[in-house]
Amino acid sequence: MIIELAVIGIFVGFISGFFGIGGGTILVPILMYMGFDIKDAIGISIVQMVFSSIYGSYLNFQKGSLHISSTIFFGIGGFVGGLGSGYMVKTLSSQTLTIALLLVVIFAIYKFFVANDNHGKSEIENRGLFFVIGSGIGLIAMSVGIGGSLLLTPIMVGFLHFGIKKAVSAALFFVVFSSLSGLISLSYFGYVDYYHGVIIGISSLLGVYFGISVAHKTDPKRHKSLILVLNFIIMGLIANKLI
Repeated sequence: MIIELAVIGIFVGFISGFFGIGGGTILVPILMYMGFDIKDAIGISIVQMVFSSIYGSYLNFQKGSLHISSTIFFGIGGFVGGLGSGYMVKTLSSQTLTIALLLVVIFAIYKFFVANDNHGKSEIENRGLFFVIGSGIGLIAMSVGIGGSLLLTPIMVGFLHFGIKKAVSAALFFVVFSSLSGLISLSYFGYVDYYHGVIIGISSLLGVYFGISVAHKTDPKRHKSLILVLNFIIMGLIANKLI
């Protein structure tokens, strides 16, 4: 089981680094297929997200793609919103959480499809708006075991006119805040499996390194297309599990 989880960790870490996600988006469905209940899977994924998001954000900062400045307000909002995730997991049924996760993925796919390339459009800079968006995403995302970047990236690209590379880096940085907040909240309610979470989390660091290295060499349009492909795969896995 340890070797299997370590391999999963490396794979999820690569996905996390390349697509700028915490990893829970793909890890939760995988753990559900392995027999974990969604609530246990959420607790494990949040531990992994802490590892991958902190290390991945450090690498992005070193490579110059992470511009903290005002985008840190997404993260502050995410931290505040994530504090309510433990209550949400305790209150909602496993089926409701699974449906919520599926709806999140569908929204991300839709927004990426309708988003333009934003050529000639200025990025929207509004720290108050960033905080509000971050708070909402933090609450929803942590409640279904994902870091929130799956929601934040299409919002930044489609609504706020950020470039895909900058949005991906900022979204992974957002996960640092939302995952730490979710970890605190879910730990309080007893939903965090530290043993399995740490195994996957430490293993994911290797994958994160290679994922970010490949991402920085990938053409932006191709990068966006691959993110869409990932979302479709995740949607299929979740829908099949729900059925």
